[in-house]
Amino acid sequence: MKILAVIPARGGSKGIPRKNVRLMNGKPLISYSLDNAKACELITDIVVTSDDEEIIGIAKLNNVDYITRTSELAGDKITLDPVVYDAVNKMERVKEYKYDIVVTLQATSPLLKGETLDRAIKNFLASGKDTYISAVNRPHLSWSSNENGYFPNYSQRLNRQQLPPNYVETGAFFITKRNFVKPDSRMGEKISIFEVPEEQSVDIDSTSDWIISEASLKRRKIVFRADGYKELGMGHIYHCLTLAYNLTGHEVMFVTKEQYSEGINKIKDSFMPYTLIKNDDEFFNFLKVWKADIVVNDCLDTNEEYMKELKTLVKKVITIEDLGQGAIYADAVINALYNTEIKSQKQFHGEKYVCLRDEFLINKPKEFSKEVKTVLVMFGGTDPSNLTEKIYDLAIKLNRDYPNIIFNFITGSGYENKDNNIVTYKEKNIYILQNVKRVSDYMREADLAFTSQGRTVFELASLGVPSIVLAQNKREQLHTFAQMQNGFMNLGLGLDVTKETIEHTFKWLAETPQIRLEMRELMLKHDFKKGINRVIDIILEED
Repeated sequence: MKILAVIPARGGSKGIPRKNVRLMNGKPLISYSLDNAKACELITDIVVTSDDEEIIGIAKLNNVDYITRTSELAGDKITLDPVVYDAVNKMERVKEYKYDIVVTLQATSPLLKGETLDRAIKNFLASGKDTYISAVNRPHLSWSSNENGYFPNYSQRLNRQQLPPNYVETGAFFITKRNFVKPDSRMGEKISIFEVPEEQSVDIDSTSDWIISEASLKRRKIVFRADGYKELGMGHIYHCLTLAYNLTGHEVMFVTKEQYSEGINKIKDSFMPYTLIKNDDEFFNFLKVWKADIVVNDCLDTNEEYMKELKTLVKKVITIEDLGQGAIYADAVINALYNTEIKSQKQFHGEKYVCLRDEFLINKPKEFSKEVKTVLVMFGGTDPSNLTEKIYDLAIKLNRDYPNIIFNFITGSGYENKDNNIVTYKEKNIYILQNVKRVSDYMREADLAFTSQGRTVFELASLGVPSIVLAQNKREQLHTFAQMQNGFMNLGLGLDVTKETIEHTFKWLAETPQIRLEMRELMLKHDFKKGINRVIDIILEED
């Protein structure tokens, strides 16, 4: 069985000058078709037919045959049929044998994958058909027109998923038996469509096609490895989701441990794809199959063995909030919460790398109020130290002296209200709000806040909300931003701080608007809006 791949490529493209030889994602456009043809073992010979010296030069570099097309076959109105016929005849004379199958490959389909072409040829050989045409199924409600006006191409208006198939030729490949290759046709009697995936269907005809294709070729497969549960909190899950939302156009996968339902539920609610694992070995086995380009590891301190194994499975590893020995082996370490330097190839630490969620990038601080009217209480998705209850009891007591102050408690999906005693108490202006979708609106309206020492402090700072900070654990106390010089009243480890201390601090701030104003101004000196772009650039940066 002799199969010839013909790649026709003119040099005179007007829409995109020098289209076939321009670099797309680092290599000439025509090279993608050449690579696909060379990767297909069933193809016997490859020939490029062109009128352009640059294109012929690329064919030579790739060690494939070429035919210098005559001017008669290089005009704007010439169809591919006579061009392919000419190439087949000339190749048969040179090779001194006849071909059984002729595959026309367009130079303008860079997203087509070699395995798709290979599958199409095998399918064709087994089908008994004379001709295969590559097409994509795009069912839509479409219209036509004539001298009488517009009319629908459908009998009933249906949702797209319910419409009959509507196959549009992609131009990627055209497979036909040799005896049907003629000067005016390559079409056999028994014709079939070979459906290619939507993401492989772009035919470069315009600037927008080029932009779409290049963006697709730069697409990366990115794994986010993070867990969320009561003792750890949900910050790692939220942080990775923030990054994932800013990686539109890339293929993202979350990997989390199956025993931690809190984190799993949040990922589910976010409609992100995810894979469950029991342990690190299962994670490594997953990577062997999924073949990620990048792993973003947001699991606190890694060890040397873990990171070394990870580096054998993936080209690039980014590790977050990592003070462990494994961080040394990562391609980049991003510790926005710490200013601690560690031994690493590339390290990025401090507030420049804070990643605010979208809602905080577009929300703005409200006008300063001398009177405290609304207090926000927010201790994260799980609040492992149950600081919510501590402030709840205090709020009930404070209502006697401040009956008009509203206390909004925002609790996350992982917070366990074991005794069911944390409930809305309207008579005391206390409101419990669970799983709030847009917390920035509540933050913005607050005149004072209680919070822990995690990433929430950056969100409060972005909106200029004076805050009393109670750390969940000793590790959180290493987070250096939530200090007075940045507008926070940090009382230390929450479990060790007495209710009396918290009460006195609250009353002092509530009754001293000048201090709150100064705290607000210290907060608003910081600009966190470019942090997400910096981190995304680090993740996607080419080596």
